[in-house]
Amino acid sequence: MKLPSDQALTEDGLARAGRGELLLIACGALAREILALIEANGWHHMALTCLPAILHNRPEQIPDAVEAAVEKHRDSFERIFVVYADCGTGGLLEARCARLGVEMVRGPHCYSFFEGNAAFAAHDDEITAFYLTDFLVRQFDAFVTRPLKFDKHPELKEMYFGHYETLVYQAQTDDPALTALAMQHAETLGLAFERRFTGYGDLEGALAKA
Repeated sequence: MKLPSDQALTEDGLARAGRGELLLIACGALAREILALIEANGWHHMALTCLPAILHNRPEQIPDAVEAAVEKHRDSFERIFVVYADCGTGGLLEARCARLGVEMVRGPHCYSFFEGNAAFAAHDDEITAFYLTDFLVRQFDAFVTRPLKFDKHPELKEMYFGHYETLVYQAQTDDPALTALAMQHAETLGLAFERRFTGYGDLEGALAKA
């Protein structure tokens, strides 16, 4: 299928694509990776729908949005799997999924499961790291620059990022252009730069288990 633009995935998500017995309800920021895994593994029993990725900036809205999607599609599928980690909901999404009787990806956030939850947990000293994925590198302006108003008030960068030291780019793909763009974002924020190739991390295993 032809994937919508990053802007569409950010603002609108992805309408249900594919057919099968299992529906994945995911964050729009994961659409490319999930569809790539479905294709690579021949998981044609999986369908996908995505909520707007911009909910990343409003995590308190995620549980209600996930519940609405579950209720909308529940009668059309044998099973539903939620492709969100906790994502800043403070355990509320896990509790909601338990009440709805659906499973979800384990981990505190996508940065953790992309790197691998065990590996990420070992970096407990990285409190001064700011993380970006492939999607967030491409959509940096939508998720960072404009919401924090750097485009109009550059002086706010120090207020928001003065306590950070390093921008860690978790690369799902080997794309020199994305790496160069991530480096540019690090320079914009005045941070050191580190690139880690994570691939899909624990995401592939979670979907395989689902």
